[in-house]
Amino acid sequence: MACWLLKTEPNVYSYADLERDHKTIWDGVANNAALKHMRTMAPGDQALIYHTGDERQAVGIAEVISAPYQDPKTDDPRLIVVDIRATCALPSPVKLADIKADPLFSDSALVRQGRLSVVPLTDEQWQRLLVMAEVSA
Repeated sequence: MACWLLKTEPNVYSYADLERDHKTIWDGVANNAALKHMRTMAPGDQALIYHTGDERQAVGIAEVISAPYQDPKTDDPRLIVVDIRATCALPSPVKLADIKADPLFSDSALVRQGRLSVVPLTDEQWQRLLVMAEVSA
């Protein structure tokens, strides 16, 4: 199982929208590095949903429930999507400032490549974020 952080503008599609819909197609990714990460996603992978903009915080957990496939809204085979489903909202959202203050994330693409919309997380980083979010085991 791999772990990811997926960024979204909450005024476009928020974690609350995902909870309402139960599942969605995670689309709109065009950055080459982000698409490269998405190509390695597999069903069962876990993802933190991160609200960008004024919020700048991880707010919920989702599970990848499909292999990557071509975006059905486009004819461009380079653009891919995955299906995800809501797992749970975080009891305590994790702010970007708190992530940046933790040395464990100093080499993370979340900190080094701020505009990257699909960020891989190590198992250790995933576990630390769950602790920061007060998710019980």
